[in-house]
Amino acid sequence: MSQQTEHVLQQFKECIPLLEVLTDENRQAIIILLAQHKSGLNVNTIAEHINLSRPAVSHHLKVLKQSGFVSSEKKSVENYYLLTVRKPLEQLKLLIAAVEAECNKSQ
Repeated sequence: MSQQTEHVLQQFKECIPLLEVLTDENRQAIIILLAQHKSGLNVNTIAEHINLSRPAVSHHLKVLKQSGFVSSEKKSVENYYLLTVRKPLEQLKLLIAAVEAECNKSQ
């Protein structure tokens, strides 16, 4: 196996957790909602918009936060969640670039 092929496989492995996070429709809805509200939203507001219970929203936010898609900021007594996709997007871009390089190599 070539070094470039090993690089592509490594990029895939590193992106698996990110891709798994994105497969859930509720997390997709939260990402879209947060993208529309740049100043952030609290759990209650998110729950109202996507018709999930507060504990369910909290669970999805925890997963999104652990994967780097979301961050939180304390305002008064509540946490507000903000979309922060820079690191996950960089990882996905590296995967795309590696796959493109592999495709171009075989042409």
